Amino acid sequence: MANSKFEYVRKFETEDRCLPNCWIIVRVDGKAFHKFSDLHKFVKPNDDRSLNLMTKAAETILQEFDDIVLAYGQSDEYSFVFKKNTKTYNRRQSKLMTNISSLFAASYVFYWADFFPDTKLQYPPSFDARVVLYPSDQNLRDYLSWRQVDCHINNQYNTCFWNLVQVSALSPAEAHGRLKGTLASDKNELLFSEFNINYNNLPELYKKGTVVIKEQEVTSVQREIPKTDGSGTEEKTFTKKRPKLVALNVDIIRDTFWKDHPYILESS
Repeated sequence: MANSKFEYVRKFETEDRCLPNCWIIVRVDGKAFHKFSDLHKFVKPNDDRSLNLMTKAAETILQEFDDIVLAYGQSDEYSFVFKKNTKTYNRRQSKLMTNISSLFAASYVFYWADFFPDTKLQYPPSFDARVVLYPSDQNLRDYLSWRQVDCHINNQYNTCFWNLVQVSALSPAEAHGRLKGTLASDKNELLFSEFNINYNNLPELYKKGTVVIKEQEVTSVQREIPKTDGSGTEEKTFTKKRPKLVALNVDIIRDTFWKDHPYILESS
């Protein structure tokens, strides 16, 4: 770009590079999704269509950014984990935030009809984003554990709340009052005794959210290559590796997940 006397204004830009050697997490959240879900008549307490659409949008992000090693989502949010040494956008916080949130929102709209074929989109949904840095592997695991615990707590409460409203015909205020001060064990007992619902038997998607990772898919290819002695060709098998997106509804708090997928924390 040619220099001009106006170029000095670039000096006003804020330097916002993320600290080196830290895991970078970009979390997107739906803006005013209570209103959005009500207007579009989402099934309460959980709408599989919405949850699967969120994961589809998240998979689009992982396909676009090679340095994202994991994404975790629940309800109307998704967290994306970049490698500790990523150089994506020179680690500029504003670029990471805006590109992730804008592509996520665009993907959500783009794939809407695939998941809600009979529901017209009434207005454009939007998602905000934030960037958080975690210097250690344990910090990262604790962050993801926090989000998964949040998923369980919210789901347990919402399952009770909506059964009280939809089945017992309580008003929202009465349902909130009924649940005020209750413990997890109280909610489990309420679900079982009043609605014959064993919370442990609910889909793992609702209780644990979704973690999307990249696994290595190995394929074999047969090729004809010249023989070393020059007497013709021979068939040889070659293997190819490429990342494959896998969505799981599993516990990411205990060690088992991390032992089964050690390459996540080993990625630098």
